[in-house]
Amino acid sequence: MLGRVTDLFSALADPTRRAVLDELADRDGQTLFELCARLASRHGISSSRQAITQHLGVLEDVGLVTTRREGRFKFHHADFAPLRAVAARWPIPQEDS
Repeated sequence: MLGRVTDLFSALADPTRRAVLDELADRDGQTLFELCARLASRHGISSSRQAITQHLGVLEDVGLVTTRREGRFKFHHADFAPLRAVAARWPIPQEDS
């Protein structure tokens, strides 16, 4: 579990990957073309499609993104279960008011 958590935190350390997750949280099931356009217009990230594909691969490796192929298109979906597992492992106690 420790290696998996380390990989998860390493994946989240990159601001472009966090922006990709932000975009998928806002609108799930996007193609690479849609993601690139939204990253450029909303975050000022003008990385190449190849670079974004590599970021998506890292996120997929740690379980934060899943990909579904439909015809010639690949749709990318956020999966926040790994983050929920981290939160469950280290629950944040409620502060007394």
